[in-house]
Amino acid sequence: MYSYIKGIVKDQESNYIVLDNNGIGYHIFVANPFQFSLEEEAKVYIYDHIREDEHSLYGFQTKEEKELFLKLLNVKGVGPKLIMPMLATGSVKGIVDAIDRENILYLKKFPKVGEKVARQIILDLKGKLAITGDTPAIGGFDELVSVLEGLGYKLNDIKKILPNMDGNLKIEDQVKEALKLLLK
Repeated sequence: MYSYIKGIVKDQESNYIVLDNNGIGYHIFVANPFQFSLEEEAKVYIYDHIREDEHSLYGFQTKEEKELFLKLLNVKGVGPKLIMPMLATGSVKGIVDAIDRENILYLKKFPKVGEKVARQIILDLKGKLAITGDTPAIGGFDELVSVLEGLGYKLNDIKKILPNMDGNLKIEDQVKEALKLLLK
């Protein structure tokens, strides 16, 4: 079992990256490959998925994402190919909050998650998701961070501008202001 792999990002596609570590290119499925910068070093937390007909690596930018992935993986009827789009389009905090509040509508917005799967996730995980990752709190800007990460900005760069952001603005105005700060 791998914990993480550190290496240079050599390729990005719609659902994976290739991470070069000592001359070996690891094909790693990730939620949002464009969060990683080409030709830069990255530390990717790894889950090694081994089945009878499959051997795949799934990667995460934070321990928090990996912990949530592993907990969701234990839910009956939920596999890696269902979880990765959830992580790509939703924040860890948002998913955990939806499960704890039994928000079926939030969970159903994800691809391939219907009423039955959403109810099973809530049944299996409600109250059991004390995610303790290494991502510092981002104080009420979860949606903004999610949007900016979707645009390809790195979490470290985003965190640098958060103290300058006004939490009272609409999300559209927060994004505009954040982009101005990031482009300075």
